Amino acid sequence: MVDKEQGRDGAPRGALSTNQDLDPVQLREAFGVFPSGVVAVAAEVDGRRTGMAASSFTSVSLDPPLVSFSVANTSRTWPDLRRAPHLGLTVLADHHDEVCRRLAGPVEHRFDDVPTTSADNGAVTLDEGLARFDCTIYREVEAGDHTIVLLLLHGVERTDTSQPLVFHRSGFGRLSESA
Repeated sequence: MVDKEQGRDGAPRGALSTNQDLDPVQLREAFGVFPSGVVAVAAEVDGRRTGMAASSFTSVSLDPPLVSFSVANTSRTWPDLRRAPHLGLTVLADHHDEVCRRLAGPVEHRFDDVPTTSADNGAVTLDEGLARFDCTIYREVEAGDHTIVLLLLHGVERTDTSQPLVFHRSGFGRLSESA
């Protein structure tokens, strides 16, 4: 028996139909209902700052200390970044929406007017992030049209107590202050 209650959109709810030809637009919209934080991934590569934004960051393990993010296999930045001996990850704050857009824009302008710190090992972090991590690549896992990058943490600094930048439904948002 199928549940014929109506969903929020007025359409009947019932069992999900199995379909091997899932519509990419519908998938993107469904994935977008889950909010995620945003990080900057950056390093000095061949004498220049190289970086990108990632909205798929998550903690993975405390022992060993691991985090991950996913990168599109079509990325033109990741092949350069993955050559760095260390990567810097910065958790972006709610006022970093413009910085995030810049990190997704033209390579030569990604760090214009963005205060950063470069470590001796090549890791680059943004000075105004909520948390900063020094890490190395632990493992890369092929996953369809993306690669899951597992990173081993070597250093961490929590620098700010403001709210994180949130990516939700293909746009930026903010968390409401908790009571």
